[in-house]
Amino acid sequence: MRPPPGRDLGKSNAQFARASQRLPLGVSSTFRYWGDDRTIYVDHGKGGRLWDIDGNAYVDYRLGYGPAILGYADDRVDAAARRGMEVGGVFALSTERELAVADRIAAMVPAAEMVRFSNSGTEAVMAALRLARAHTGRDSYLLVEGGYHGLFDAAMWMANVEGWDRNSNRDPEVISYSRGIPQELKTLAHLVPMNDLQRLEDTFRRYGDTMAAMLIEPIQGNCCGITASADYVRLARALCDRHGVLLIIDEVKTGFRVAKGGVQSLYGVAPDICTFAKAVANGYPIAVVAGRREVMRTFRYGGAAHGGTYTAHAVSLAAAEECLRILDETPALETIAGYGEALKAGISTILGRRGIAHSYAGHPSMFGLFFAERAPDNYRDWKTSDYSFYDRMALFLHDLGVICEPDSREPWFICEAHGTDDACLAETLAAVETAVDLTLEHFEAEKRA
Repeated sequence: MRPPPGRDLGKSNAQFARASQRLPLGVSSTFRYWGDDRTIYVDHGKGGRLWDIDGNAYVDYRLGYGPAILGYADDRVDAAARRGMEVGGVFALSTERELAVADRIAAMVPAAEMVRFSNSGTEAVMAALRLARAHTGRDSYLLVEGGYHGLFDAAMWMANVEGWDRNSNRDPEVISYSRGIPQELKTLAHLVPMNDLQRLEDTFRRYGDTMAAMLIEPIQGNCCGITASADYVRLARALCDRHGVLLIIDEVKTGFRVAKGGVQSLYGVAPDICTFAKAVANGYPIAVVAGRREVMRTFRYGGAAHGGTYTAHAVSLAAAEECLRILDETPALETIAGYGEALKAGISTILGRRGIAHSYAGHPSMFGLFFAERAPDNYRDWKTSDYSFYDRMALFLHDLGVICEPDSREPWFICEAHGTDDACLAETLAAVETAVDLTLEHFEAEKRA
């Protein structure tokens, strides 16, 4: 087997050694830790590329988990953000731009009759669930297995399929996916598998009259882009109506990325509440809770509490105003989807020539790659599949100057700048071809060993 490609990560490794004395795992988010000798520290990013402190250049398909929808350091959005700085910062008061941005969102998303701003996806979904509880007077809620709704206690529940026997006629145990979650909260969270219509009906029949909300990502942003069928989403809407449950469509990753009106517009289903975050302001911190007027007015004194010191910050609002204008009024989304389709086609050509079965899930702007004839349509099938080829290939890609998430749950994200950079696609496909061959050699060597 030929030696794997190498990068000089000397400066990043030295930074990690220093940082880990002050920052747990040397980072400010656990998911940025890629190992003691592979964690990288960014120097800067521009367009669809980033450079680490060692000077290594990468074509980046993580994009901060999706926020840089136009590309890093977009001149148009950054100029708007600088104008936002002139407003003066944080006042604990409102500005006129809040309404301007809310009006833009409402025009793009018909279900967004009223809007409140938050700072992160976690905050937005947390507020949405609180709003649903306040409006309905109920406490329990429904989650779809494989969905990710942020790092707050109520949302951090998953189906434990490790060692689970799918022929046992029982569901996997529901467990928290972090320590520190009060276990008594588990009684409030009901989980159902994606795309199992019968199980969805059965769960509503049993618990529907006690649930405040159903939360769903129709394209699962932390489960490789696994996608709900149209029938599943429409049934969810009908069952929520029948049982007085509020439907929350979590668009933290899909919102303003897969379509101007979000994923809900692709399904033709209007939620009661929806949340947005990643692509709203091209990386500036802002999130959105939106929904039906009657429901949203529950945000009031004596109703559901909502606020935050940095909520609707002038800089983020100005960036959001310009980013949403670009997504709404220019062909940016078509450019993004077109590049995604071209990238998938190129990867398929490479894999097809080698007889490697593969498939995709999600949307061209955020797709998952599977090494199987058919992409799974639920978390249980994904979790029990073999994703070792992807995991190894991802490490080779990093060494070859292409960044994808090393955890195969995360989709590949596309930005407008990928589509306007003539070299991005060719460089990426050259790296993919080499990485695939190295991965094949790696597993062949393991068999011989």
